[in-house]
Amino acid sequence: MKLAVKLVFSLALLALFTWLLWPDGDTQRELDAAIQRLRFSEFWPYLAAYLGLMGLTHLFRSLRWNYLLAPLGVRIPNGRLLAISSVGFMAILALPVRLGEFVRPALIRKKGHISASAALGTVAVERIVDGLLISLFVFGCFFAIRGPSSPWWMMLTAYGALGIFAAAAIFLVFALRAPEPTVRFALRVSLIERISPRLARTLEVKLLEMVRGFAVLEDPGNLIRFGLWSTGYWLINGLSVWVLARGFGMDLSLLGAYATMGLVAVGITLPNAPGNLGQYQWFTMLGLSLYLGPAALEKGTPLYGLVLAYSIVLYLLQVVWYMGMGAVALATPYVSLHEAWQARKLDGGDEGGDDAVTEGLGSGGSAQP
Repeated sequence: MKLAVKLVFSLALLALFTWLLWPDGDTQRELDAAIQRLRFSEFWPYLAAYLGLMGLTHLFRSLRWNYLLAPLGVRIPNGRLLAISSVGFMAILALPVRLGEFVRPALIRKKGHISASAALGTVAVERIVDGLLISLFVFGCFFAIRGPSSPWWMMLTAYGALGIFAAAAIFLVFALRAPEPTVRFALRVSLIERISPRLARTLEVKLLEMVRGFAVLEDPGNLIRFGLWSTGYWLINGLSVWVLARGFGMDLSLLGAYATMGLVAVGITLPNAPGNLGQYQWFTMLGLSLYLGPAALEKGTPLYGLVLAYSIVLYLLQVVWYMGMGAVALATPYVSLHEAWQARKLDGGDEGGDDAVTEGLGSGGSAQP
């Protein structure tokens, strides 16, 4: 899919979710009231705890990548890896249609003596492991509250997310064991060969190189370490959702917090609006409605104003955090602004074919809320 088409689709999603969330007169009054009810003297301990947990999630999310790079013979010092990861996370928010997903692999190519395609393979493993963990969170939490009054989409989402990421995990295993037949089968199923044989040939070469990034699957020690760090990352992330909800006075259980986190992660893994704006808030409110009641989605009610205020503040804190950490990283000697901008595409050093990988794989999602 061409970049222009992706951009138009992304803007269409922004318009859709803006329309879904745009407050009418009553909702605006309830939103204002919810914000005004927040007393800083009571709210700041929860905010401080949330920011502390965000710091931990950032460290876990950044440093765990070394366990995927280690089987390829690459070890990045923690300070450099933290800076590169921070710039990559900022780019995911700042650049349209998921172009930011390619910043980390490109920077690793420059800094770590590894091909961009192989580095992208490690990111694919990261995304799929995250997806499996999130789908397990969603499935477990939704299964625990299922009942006759549950919305029809709840368990469908749980089973669907679990099935998709399980299939992706199976692809990883087959690609490692039989790379050429697996890649050819994937290209044949995608119909890329019929649409553009030249692109299909280029993608086949680069995807086979990317399979090198799956090497951690043959290294149980590093794979287990990565899995433990990833589990810790998501457990702390869900705890931060719960802490901030308590700061807003919402009687949200830990189970509800993890379900909300999981649903948001699944929702923004789909094709997304620029910066996940609107999409992030809507899926947050949808998750909260399962635990706080359907009034959480009824415009003009006090509960709707409260959950809308919460979703907006949660989103803004995430954006400020990741943009801020990215800016700090750019001020270090590890990453320059020029390198970060050039890294938005994998086109600088892998023998000229990574543009095709960017074009062909750019719709991949991020599980980060």
